[in-house]
Amino acid sequence: MGNILKKATHSAFSWETMGDIEQGRGGLGVEMPVVVYRLMQYTLLDVLTAAYGLEKANEHFRRAGFLAGEQFAKHTLNLDEPDLNAFLKDLQEKLKEMKIGILRLESIDPQTGEMVLTVGEDLDCSGLPITNENVCMYDEGFISGILHAYTGVTHDVREVDCWASGDRVCRFRASRSES
Repeated sequence: MGNILKKATHSAFSWETMGDIEQGRGGLGVEMPVVVYRLMQYTLLDVLTAAYGLEKANEHFRRAGFLAGEQFAKHTLNLDEPDLNAFLKDLQEKLKEMKIGILRLESIDPQTGEMVLTVGEDLDCSGLPITNENVCMYDEGFISGILHAYTGVTHDVREVDCWASGDRVCRFRASRSES
């Protein structure tokens, strides 16, 4: 009798679904070139845009980024750290260590909680051609998910400057959501 394979089904994402990368890639290792990540990201965005339109595709990217940010925070950061500055330092170190980008806190309003953050050498866009647009919707969701995991409060995060718009860092404004 032939080999009978189970039909693939989609299941909800969990950190464990990524598997044991070190075991599975013993010869190649856990790292890969940024071009491979961007190939997946931008072709997926292209397919989603063709299927749903740009606005909906961007919203899907934000939602995926939010899920990734929450999971990233829960599995790599100390969410019990009461001091925001210490938490942000931990986040900054992890993002650099994992080669996602170089995070800087430009400003924070202690009354409203509004923050302005920059990410240099951003995984998603640093080095892209200038198109006069902001392209880091995934990052908007990623940062929002991290802030939600840490504070329990939903934050609206929007990119205000981007490499693709001619800047050399990506700048994000994060504010507590009304809903």
